[in-house]
Amino acid sequence: MAFKKLWTIAYRDLGRNRRRSSLTILAVALGLGLLILMSGYIAGILDGSISDSIHLNTGHVQVRAESYEVEKASMQWQDLLGNSSELLASAAEIEGVKAVAPALWASGFLTTADETIGVRVTGIDPQSGFHDPIRQGLVSGEYLAADDRDGVLIGKHLADSLGIGAGSKINLLVGTSDGDTDEDLFTVRGVFATGVLNYDESTVYMPLSKAQAITGADDRISAVILLTDDAETADPVAAALRGPDYSVVTWEDMNALILTAIETGMSFYYLLYGIVILVVAVIIANTLLMSVFERTRELGILAALGMKGRQIRLMILLEAGTLAILGIIGGIILGSLVVWYLSISGIPIGDEIASVAQGIAMRSVLYTKFVPAQMFGLSLAMLIIVLLGALYPASFAARLEPVEALHAL
Repeated sequence: MAFKKLWTIAYRDLGRNRRRSSLTILAVALGLGLLILMSGYIAGILDGSISDSIHLNTGHVQVRAESYEVEKASMQWQDLLGNSSELLASAAEIEGVKAVAPALWASGFLTTADETIGVRVTGIDPQSGFHDPIRQGLVSGEYLAADDRDGVLIGKHLADSLGIGAGSKINLLVGTSDGDTDEDLFTVRGVFATGVLNYDESTVYMPLSKAQAITGADDRISAVILLTDDAETADPVAAALRGPDYSVVTWEDMNALILTAIETGMSFYYLLYGIVILVVAVIIANTLLMSVFERTRELGILAALGMKGRQIRLMILLEAGTLAILGIIGGIILGSLVVWYLSISGIPIGDEIASVAQGIAMRSVLYTKFVPAQMFGLSLAMLIIVLLGALYPASFAARLEPVEALHAL
């Protein structure tokens, strides 16, 4: 029997119980739509966290002293980079480098009349393009000038928690290179909001020259931060910078915690993907099995008229494929619309949840990301699993004996 006729019979069989067929298609659409949403949610978290970490903190490449440890924010001279001006100049000339910024990191305490809180003091070159997100994120006050000797920038969450703002006076107690501390009075020049709670609640920016003076670092810095054209450019740029006197690390090394957390979480999401797809496959298999039971006599007549078992099996699989494809089309439309909407409006998770992710750049509003390759992969997986699930009712129908089928009620 021609394939076209088999498909025609299969199509007519699906139309006999339109409510059941429609509900099955709806189940496939909802299942795939949920998978696309989950995929977009995960991709959005990964892309957003990595992007925020790179543009607000790590850059794509960093050059540090061999002995420097970021977690300790050491101010010892042997852990800092000397002669940084030459390194900055040579790094800026490398092809693929968009911005170069020196950074000096120190631990400190910010004190107001009512409260004291631990902060990370960062000395920066205000003119570097690497700090454009901070400049663009100002919500009050003004940006720093390179020669500002008593001005700082603080995050909005930090300002709100201390009840201060632009123009307020604060005391900063900072660790120095000789193992002691130094304290000075500063004026809050501006308040910024990056949207990343981990940075907005604990970071204080000041001009590099002032940071070097208060910490006793002289002309030394903690690291040279490079922003490249894209993530793929980081490795060749890092290779061009490597030398015997310092270490060069890329964004993958510096964001290993985020990548590991996402990789660990993906195993759980893959399990959820499998459960959703299996549930949909069982629904379609059940629909087809019920259809086979209702059409036992008809299938017996077709077998008696000469239809072979493999043709009956193919006919049932065509029914499953039709249900799956229609559901997949609906799921792609539904899932894509939801992902598109949430990529604009976002999913608020609140500051409390965002703050739990220590060491990960997590915003209080998460945005989804549409990934066509993942959508195609999930759709293909859905179709394959559904067809595999339909093999049982298809094989059951193919094995029916014509005489027994004709005597079935």
